[in-house]
Amino acid sequence: MVYRGVDAFLLQSNISLRGILHANTKNKNAVKALIAAEYNGVKVDLVGDFEMGVSNKTPEFLQMNPIGKVPVLETPDGSIFESNAIAKYVARLKVDNPLCGSSLIEYAHIEQWIDFSSLEIDVNILRWFIPRIGYAIYIPEVEEAAVSALKRALEALNKHLASKTYLVGHSVTLADIVMTCNLAFGFIRILTKSFTSEFPHVERYFWTMVNQPNFKKVLGEVQQAQSVPPVAKKPSQPKESVKPKAKEDPKKEIRKEPAKPTEEAPTEAEEPPKPKPKNPLDLLPPSKMILDEWKRLYSNTKTNFREVAIKGFWGMYDPEGYSLWFCDYKYNDENTVSFVTLNKVSGFLQRMDVVRKYAFGKMLVIGSEPPFKVKGLWLFRGQEIPQFVLDECYDMELYEWKKVDINDEAQKERVNQMFEDNEPFEGEALLDAKCFK
Repeated sequence: MVYRGVDAFLLQSNISLRGILHANTKNKNAVKALIAAEYNGVKVDLVGDFEMGVSNKTPEFLQMNPIGKVPVLETPDGSIFESNAIAKYVARLKVDNPLCGSSLIEYAHIEQWIDFSSLEIDVNILRWFIPRIGYAIYIPEVEEAAVSALKRALEALNKHLASKTYLVGHSVTLADIVMTCNLAFGFIRILTKSFTSEFPHVERYFWTMVNQPNFKKVLGEVQQAQSVPPVAKKPSQPKESVKPKAKEDPKKEIRKEPAKPTEEAPTEAEEPPKPKPKNPLDLLPPSKMILDEWKRLYSNTKTNFREVAIKGFWGMYDPEGYSLWFCDYKYNDENTVSFVTLNKVSGFLQRMDVVRKYAFGKMLVIGSEPPFKVKGLWLFRGQEIPQFVLDECYDMELYEWKKVDINDEAQKERVNQMFEDNEPFEGEALLDAKCFK
C-alpha cells in the first residue's frame, strides 16, 4: 500500500498527540473527539475551567477560532475547529485505523454517514429542540417541518440498520461515533420512547453503541428523555411606567365596605364549570367494529397479509358504523421533488392527529420519477367525513374525496391493494407508503 499526504506523514513520524480540547464536558460536539481518542489511545485533555460565553470570547480563543465556536483542538502544529474535523484528525492519528475504514469505498461511506448525521439528524433535532427552550423563536410550522424531516431521516437510517450492527463494515468507525453523539443529544433531550419506538433498528443500534466501553467512558449512563420539553414562555414585556398618583388628604379618605353578594346575584366564582361538549362521533350508536383491534391486527401481521389482515378486516368491518374513503391529491403536477412530496404527506398525517381515535389511513406516494401522485384510503367512524376534521385540518380540501362502494368488487379490491401497498400499484412503482393508525 502506498501512503500519501497525511497518512505518509503519520507513518513516517509515528506521532503521538497530546492535545488540548477547548470545551466543557457537557458539549455534545466535544465528545466525538474524546471517544475517537479512546479508540486510538490518544491523550486529549479538556480545559478544566472552560466556561461557555466567557472562555470562548477571550482574545486567545478568538485567535484560534475568529467566530468563537466551540470546540477547538489545540495541537503542537496549530489549532483546529469544527467538531467533525477535530474528530477526523484524532481518528487519523493512527495509521490503518479501523475508525477510518479499510478501503476507499469504506472511507467514502464513513464520510457519507458523517455528513448525513450532521445535515439530516443533528440539524433537525436542534431545529426542534432549540426553539422549545427559548433560544430561538418558536414557530409551529417550522417545528412541524423539522420533525417531519427528522422522521424521514430516521426512517432511512432504520432501513439501513435493519441488517447491520454498524453503519460501515463490521466494527466501530468514525461514522458510528459521530452518529451516536448526535443521536445521544436527541435521546437525552427530546426524543422520547414513544417517538423512537417507530425506528426499532435505530433504537437497537443506539443502545448498543452507548454501552460500548469507550463510549460509556465518555458519555456515562445515558437516560432517555421522558417528555418533550414544553415551549418556553416568551419573556414578559416591561410594563409601561405609570406616574404615581398624588397622595390624597387622609382626612378626605372614605372607607368603603366591601359589597356583600346577595342570593339573587351570585358571584362568578359560584358558577359551576360548564361540561366539556362530547365529540359527535361518541354519540353515534355503538359499532361492532373495534378500531383498535383492526390497528393491532394490521401492525402485527408480518406474513400472509392478504389472508390474515385483509380477510380479518372484512370480517370485522361494520358498514353501518364506519365508512371507507378514497382520496386523490388535486395538484399532483406540483409534486416534482420527492422529499418535498414525502414531507407534504407526513405533515398531513401529523395534522390528522385530531381524529386518531376515530380513523385509520394509508397514504401512497406513487411513481418512479416526478411528478409523483399522492393517493390515500381512509376509514372513518360514521357515514361521513367528520366535520371537525374538515374544520381543523386544512389539507383535507387539497384532496378529492370519494366514498367507497363496498358492493363494487373493483373498489373493494382497490381497498385491499392499498392496505397491502405492494408494487406495482395500478401499474406504477411506489415511492413510499405511510400508515396512520
